[in-house]
Amino acid sequence: MADRLILRTLGSREYITVWQAMRTFTDARDDATPDELWLVEHPPVFTQGQAGKPEHLLAPGNVPVVQTDRGGQVTYHGPGQVVLYVLLDLRRAGIGVRALVSALEAAVIDLLADHGIRAEARSDAPGVYVDGAKIASLGLRVRHGRCYHGLALNNDMDLSPFARINPCGLIGQTVTQLKDLMGEVPGSVGGSLAEHLATRLGRQLAVIAHTDTG
Repeated sequence: MADRLILRTLGSREYITVWQAMRTFTDARDDATPDELWLVEHPPVFTQGQAGKPEHLLAPGNVPVVQTDRGGQVTYHGPGQVVLYVLLDLRRAGIGVRALVSALEAAVIDLLADHGIRAEARSDAPGVYVDGAKIASLGLRVRHGRCYHGLALNNDMDLSPFARINPCGLIGQTVTQLKDLMGEVPGSVGGSLAEHLATRLGRQLAVIAHTDTG
């Protein structure tokens, strides 16, 4: 059971709804609860992490801002972005936060390599970068040895809202996406990302498509 990693595809959901569901899942789980990955897309929203500084939110305009409980600074979510939330019992899995961050970054790098794109992680700023431009952001929350939140991969989206913030608190940080690097993106990016992460974690992925989180 501990080796099983369930993937739920949730479609488009409001950020706050999914955030609350992650908290509920994490608080209610016990030692036998399987770990899960949630694949989702959010309507436009800026999310400010626990370490977020207001000066990095430059001009939000009509995009809502949510103060959330993940680590890190401000980022943007919107249609065309692949968001993969990881709900893991870290103590049971015997994995630390730093190792999980590395696995998340490596999964994105592996996915991009599949399409001939060379990407890298940075020791000074979590995430994944292509020629200095950020293509994936991540942030986690750990409660009682169990984590939630995860990573966001820019796939085929309007990148202009990123100009209204300092992405992840990095002044002048440029962003990119798969569409700009490939011209055309495959429809299976989210599923492929989940597969790469499962491989990096040494887990077996069990797919449950288009399901509720309740």
